[in-house]
Amino acid sequence: MTAAPASWRGEDLCRAYLQALQSADMYVGPPVVSVTRTFFDRIGPDGWATMTLDEQCQLPAKYRRTVGWLIVTGRLVVSAEYLVRVPAYLGGIAKWVLPDEHAAFTAMAADLGFGGKSLVQQWSAMAKAAGIHGTDPAAVTAQQLLDARDRLVAAMAAPETYRDGHALSRDFHQASITAFHLGWIETPLARRAWNRRAERQALWDSVPEQLRRTFLAYIDQVRLSLRPSTVESIERALRELAVFLAGSEPNVTAVADIRRRHIEGFKLHLARRPSGKGGTLHRHTIAQHLGALRTCFERLSEWDGDDLPRGVLVFAGDFPIRDQPLPRFIDDAAAARLLAAARSHPDPFTRLSVEFLARTGMRRGEFMALTVDSVVQIGSSFWLRVPLGKLHNDRYIPLHPQLKALLDEWTAQRPARVRSDLLFIRNGRRIGETMLEKALAEVCEAAGINRVTAHQLRHTLATQAINRGMSLEAIAALLGHRSMRMTMIYARIADRTVADEYFAVSEKVEALYNAPRQLPADAEGAEMAKLRREMHQRMLGNGYCARPVELDCHYESICESCTFFVTTIEFKPTLQRQRDDAARKGQVGRQKIFDGLLERIDTQAG
Repeated sequence: MTAAPASWRGEDLCRAYLQALQSADMYVGPPVVSVTRTFFDRIGPDGWATMTLDEQCQLPAKYRRTVGWLIVTGRLVVSAEYLVRVPAYLGGIAKWVLPDEHAAFTAMAADLGFGGKSLVQQWSAMAKAAGIHGTDPAAVTAQQLLDARDRLVAAMAAPETYRDGHALSRDFHQASITAFHLGWIETPLARRAWNRRAERQALWDSVPEQLRRTFLAYIDQVRLSLRPSTVESIERALRELAVFLAGSEPNVTAVADIRRRHIEGFKLHLARRPSGKGGTLHRHTIAQHLGALRTCFERLSEWDGDDLPRGVLVFAGDFPIRDQPLPRFIDDAAAARLLAAARSHPDPFTRLSVEFLARTGMRRGEFMALTVDSVVQIGSSFWLRVPLGKLHNDRYIPLHPQLKALLDEWTAQRPARVRSDLLFIRNGRRIGETMLEKALAEVCEAAGINRVTAHQLRHTLATQAINRGMSLEAIAALLGHRSMRMTMIYARIADRTVADEYFAVSEKVEALYNAPRQLPADAEGAEMAKLRREMHQRMLGNGYCARPVELDCHYESICESCTFFVTTIEFKPTLQRQRDDAARKGQVGRQKIFDGLLERIDTQAG
């Protein structure tokens, strides 16, 4: 079969385009027909594809919808530069060209909690990625999404074509989440700023090749055994040292060239470097950097590679002395106000998160990593399985019925088609720690207390438990401590022995401070002084004795008349003074008691 002439192929495309407009109930009048025929007669897809970028961008705006239809239907492959410089309307065109795919995509996005402008921007991102790779939105792969995003961001770098690259990166990230849960792609894009990787790579590129190769090889090795957050911290410390040496010590091209004086200069650099929050780096941050360097140099020496440090470069004395503060917690009154404010908050995640953190003592990362199968029933009770966290160990903690009810309320509103086992999902993705911090801040403001972190709630629960008699072993199991040494710190907060002895001494000290002030000796007469002495002798714990002096008092010497009273000769002077005092006052009964005691002492001595 012979091929049709080019004009006939153009006529077919023209007719197909007009039919597509009619099927979408769009206006197809003489002006539209005329513009369409003019485009296919004069330019057509082959002519547009051979144009330069400037020529494509300078075409009249009346042709853009036709070009967009050719791109969406896969008849043209478009460049990222064209999409940045010219409004191509690919999202709107793909909406009426591919109505079923658009309906499925927007329905899933709505189920995930997206709405409004986000639905439009996500679909537009999918259409742009499909146009760049000449495929259908439903057939775009995760790698093609990532590649299209990077191309568009790179095209935005020129000043005359600049747009908000962060916003575009966000649109592609959200579109990948919807496509993932829809089953179009197998993994969503990583949620990272679009230029972070390029910035880090540019810094490493400024480092001499051998030094860069040694450090990056070490980072690749520790990545196999350490958590991603720890690896990021190590990479940051090594990168800063490498960039410092490249700028101040150009002769250092390998780890073998690093000397002790270079480390000393780097220490001064760390001490003077501004932090991102104002001021200089905290001593703990400096210690963390130096610790990463020390471990790196030690490991390189142990592994016996080609580029080894010559001698010990970082010593124990280089590390700043770390503070050892006690855990920060809130008192019972503030904790009660916090929970009351959380229970009245309108957002279900805020109510759930604050209540859980305050009543389980979970770490922030453990809480955010809970899965839909975390609740386990053992007997008649419910338990919460806490996933592997900071110390790589999991545990079970008892789940209060109120917390179980909050979990049931949360899972009831969970979208049914979400492709994730994580419990805390919003807009199809894991709820970030920023949202948790925002929830805590709102509740603290409503409760009228200072800002509280998730870890302070953990410390608060432990302090409340130990103050109410919970054993250290039980607290260690509840909090997931690996050793009792970690739990003993709470014993320092609530040491009852220290408290009891302190308050016992405080009563005596308070009595000293609250003793009635005496007038100067020359300010009272003889009778007044006599009265004061008498009243002081008659002062009781809660009043004064009003008994006349001449009357005897059986209770004044009640201890001395007790059968268990024992005395020896060393107390004879005191007993003699007490006997004389009774005789002077005419207290015959009291005088006889002391006479008997004195006689007994004399007999025993003889």
